[in-house]
Parts: sequence; C-alpha cells; structure tokens
Amino acid sequence: MSRAVSSISGFPEWLPEQQIAQDQFIAHVRRKFELHGFAPIETRAVEPLTTLQQKGADADKQIYVLQHSGADGDAEAQLGLHFDLTVPFARFVAERLDALTFPLKRYQIQRAWRGERPQEGRYREFVQADIDVVNRGTLPLIHDIELPGILIEILDELPIPPVTVLVNNRKLMQGFCEGLGITDLVGTLRIIDKLDKIGPDGVRAQLAASCSEEQVGKLLSLCRISSDDASFVDGVRALAVTSPLLDEGLAELVAVMEGNRHVRRGALRASLHIARGLDYYTGTVYEGTMAGFERLGAVCSGGRYDSLVGQAHGRGEAFPGVGVSIGITRILGVLMGRGLLVASRQTPACVMVALNDDAHRDDAMQIARTLRARGIPTEVFHEPIKFGKQIRYAQRKGIPYVWFQDPEVATRHQVRDMSQGAQVDADLATWAPEAQWERPTITRKEPG
Repeated sequence: MSRAVSSISGFPEWLPEQQIAQDQFIAHVRRKFELHGFAPIETRAVEPLTTLQQKGADADKQIYVLQHSGADGDAEAQLGLHFDLTVPFARFVAERLDALTFPLKRYQIQRAWRGERPQEGRYREFVQADIDVVNRGTLPLIHDIELPGILIEILDELPIPPVTVLVNNRKLMQGFCEGLGITDLVGTLRIIDKLDKIGPDGVRAQLAASCSEEQVGKLLSLCRISSDDASFVDGVRALAVTSPLLDEGLAELVAVMEGNRHVRRGALRASLHIARGLDYYTGTVYEGTMAGFERLGAVCSGGRYDSLVGQAHGRGEAFPGVGVSIGITRILGVLMGRGLLVASRQTPACVMVALNDDAHRDDAMQIARTLRARGIPTEVFHEPIKFGKQIRYAQRKGIPYVWFQDPEVATRHQVRDMSQGAQVDADLATWAPEAQWERPTITRKEPG
C-alpha cells in the first residue's frame, strides 16, 4: 500500500533553482564578511538547556528539546537545538579563551531551530548569518558604529528590495524608564518590543498594568521619535525626562548615526521604539526591515551584549560583544514564495554535451572532462535519443550551451547558444562561455 508524502510545516526544502539562490546569497555574505576581516567558526547544533535558557524568560517556548532512546535520565537528556547563533557563540568563546586572540571578529552561517508558529517569513528551521566582535575587558563603541554599515553594504548588493536598518540603544530606553520612575525595566521593554505586532493601543493596555497614565504617555511619545540623523535628541529632550543612563544612551546612538553618514540615504534610521526582546542586549540594538515587506518584521537584527560571554565563562571577567544577524531563510522564503526571486537555471551546469550514440559515450565524457578541467561546469546527456529531445532537456533546465561532436571527425565540434539559437564551430581547447552564462544568476522581479 502506498503512503502519501506529507510535509512538515516550518521546515523549508528548496527546489534546485531555489537552493542555487540560497547558495549564492550565502556565498556573497561570506565573501563580504571575510572582506571585513571576520573569521569563520561553526558551533555544534545542540547546547545544554541551561545554556539556551540564558536568553530570557521566553526561551522555553522556543527550544526544541532533544530526546533519544538511550537517554534514560543521563545528562544528554537535557540538550536542545540552538535557536540562534549568539548564545552558542558566547559558550564557544568562554570555553576557548586561551586559544583565541581578542578582539575576536567571527562570522557564522548555520542552521538554527526555533519553536515558531509557522507562517510566511517565519520558520522552525532556518539559516542565519552572523558577525560578532567580542573583546576582553572593554569593547570600543567603534564596533557598534561599523556593524550597521557592513550590514547595509551586504544587503544593498543582493537582488532584494531595499533594507532599512533601524537602530536604538537600550541604555537610552532604560534610562528613560528610570527617569520616569519605572522599576520593572525588563518587563516594560518587552512590552514596547511588541509595538509593531500589537500597535500603540495594545502596548498602552499592557503597560497600564504597571505604569501610570503619564508614564505610558511619555513612553509612547518616545516610541514615536524617529529620524535619519541626530535630530532625535531634540525630540527626547522635549519630553523632559532626565537620567545619566539616558544621556549615555543618547550619546552612543548619536555616534552610531553620525559614524554612518556614508551609507545610502534612508538605509539607517534612529527609531526609538526598537527594544529587542532578548534580555542579554545592553546597548546598541538593530533591526532591519525590507521595503514592501515591513509586516514580516526584522530580516536582520542584533545588538550589544556586555555580559553574555562573561556569564558563560562564570568567573566574573568582562567579555563585551556586539553582533548582527541576517535572516537568510526569512528573506528568501518570502521572495521565492511569491515568485519575486528566481535563478536563471536549475543547475550549475553551463554546458550539456549531447550524446551521439553509445559508441561515442567515452568521447562525450572526455569532452566533459576537458571542459571541467578548464573550470566550465558540464554535464553529459544520459541517453542517445534524438537531438531535439536532448536540446529540450537543456532548455528546461536553463543550460545555456549544448555541445556537439561530429561522429565522423572526432576533432570537429560545434556549440549551440541556447539564448540565440545559433550553432557555431568551437575549439575544445580554447572555447569559453560568455561571462554572463558561466554561473547561474539571481534576478528579482517586481511585484505586479
């Protein structure tokens, strides 16, 4: 009896052309990370639950807990899949302090798993790409300034809608709360972080349980402040709330904005409602939204964490860090799902060698080996059927060239350019594809 094949919601599996798009995105991100001096690492997929729960109060709702038949009460029964790359990175650093050189600049491109409710742009298994800088003792603010510029540079060169990176500072928000006399700082910031999801009325209703009407009004006024330069300071000062921590946060946010005046206009914006719900953030925080897809929420995010590595180390020594993450799967999932991002072909192959007959199979294989040795991705058609059918196969897969060998004269070759329909003589030792066809390309379509 045959069994129906069923998918598991939230665990995407791409078609070949979609996987090509993801691989090219990742290759671009990796190249740019390395251009900025970040070195690669990879951490294990699993962590002790106690490590994962450092994230905060909501961590248990997101963690996939591992079980296996041999885990009868032993320590391995208390493992979970990592839900981001920052927490395992902090543990990685804490365990290898003597082997690392600080400041450590690392990048990491891996899968993570999170107990999300599956929907467009949100998955239970996903790929993200992170860069972080961690130092021993203190970490200069210059790294907070540099990261959004790197993020914008990377995203601006990908075939996706423009991304605006929104930036704020937790010190600013905490200092504002302190100036208002609010004591539940963590709870208040968690509520503010829901502003884009539940709106001002929803935030007002939730804040009313622990804040006065005046405090709620001032917090919502703060959240409405936004600018693409340092003018946000005037808006904050007009609210007549004072605190040394607020002043520190304002100064740091001004430095981030003024240090990125070189980026595309509108690419970086101070938005004082950005709080980031993760408890470990302590200073600058970032969230990036994609034009036309703002309802998806953040497609990139991050911030400064002053205590996370120190907590993992457990000896009280300071290891402050700052990092940003790009949601590769979130970006690709929505664009490919709507047919707005397509690869030019279904295979890396640039050339398909047509097969004359079984007697000439070795010749066809030798042609392929010669082309591959010259760096030209090549496949050989699998059976000696009519050339018309072989050409249609190449056409369906988007292979740009079909190679033919004269069955009577082994040294005589022709190549068919599938985009032009022209077939010309070719020298196996010197022929090369046009640059635009060497590798698959990714094209973004406008919605319409």
